Amino acid sequence: MHDISLPAPPAYRGNSPHPLTNRHLWALALALVVACGVFLFWGGGWQSSYILQLRLVKLGGLLCVGASVGVATVLFQTLTNNRILTPAIMGFDALFLLMKTVLVFFSTALSLQFWDNTTVFLGDTAMMIGATMAIFAAVLRRARHDIQLLVLVGVIFGLLFRTITGFLQRLLDPSEFAMLQADMFAQFGGIDRDALTIAATLMGALFIWLAGSHRRLDVLALGRNSAQSLGLRYDRLQLQVLAAIAVLVSVSTALVGPLAFLGLLVSALTHSLMRSHRHGLLLPAAALIACLILVTGQTLFERILNLQSSLAVVIEFCGGLLFLTLLARGKIK
Repeated sequence: MHDISLPAPPAYRGNSPHPLTNRHLWALALALVVACGVFLFWGGGWQSSYILQLRLVKLGGLLCVGASVGVATVLFQTLTNNRILTPAIMGFDALFLLMKTVLVFFSTALSLQFWDNTTVFLGDTAMMIGATMAIFAAVLRRARHDIQLLVLVGVIFGLLFRTITGFLQRLLDPSEFAMLQADMFAQFGGIDRDALTIAATLMGALFIWLAGSHRRLDVLALGRNSAQSLGLRYDRLQLQVLAAIAVLVSVSTALVGPLAFLGLLVSALTHSLMRSHRHGLLLPAAALIACLILVTGQTLFERILNLQSSLAVVIEFCGGLLFLTLLARGKIK
């Protein structure tokens, strides 16, 4: 079959976007602009160019991470047809912590101080993308593109990575373990500008591709048999979407650290607000909501709570409660 650009299938034509959905997108965009302005200028940010530059870099990190996690989660749930699964179940965060633990275990504290932040970011990103794509290709080739088996393999590898990480961490000196603790949760302070530029470039390229493929993603969500009957090269698009998910999650994790439950929280809010299956609406809405959560939350923690708590910990706690709630109510699809 030829890979062609497909219009929305008949099942979706009757589900034309309600005027309110577009208004929701505009409202989210306006709220995000306001939140960004408050984050930059509240507390006298305009009075010092140095402070403004620091806040701009942090804001860029928040936007990049939020957009990538939100979009990656919606894409992953489209592939698995499951509303409670996120890319974290594939073991991305466990792989990241294992890489950091191995680096600290086989290096000295003095040698780590001379590592360039951009080099560390590129190394982490390349290793995570390479490892995940190798697993994807091997499993899908042997299992005839069975995405459910791929999820199970990801869970097993995640458990394996966590076991090895825990074992190595027990062998570390207290000083080395203290260095490693900073990587266990997402940290939005001290983001490297060059790393942020590279991350934004990769994400921008993927978002452009997704913008041109949103109709094919609508067809992909119908399932293998229905999508193939409509002329879609399902297996090829499935691997492309998995590669996009791997890049987005790897880049965001390497940039700030793991955020396991942010995607679940964002996805639930996105589907509740948009009430549509069109990826042309879901993907930008997920990106905007995730960015709004991170920017607003970071503003509250920095300006009101004076960094007395960690935003990542609160997000993980709320996301975990939401996961249990959705599981108890049976809202999987």
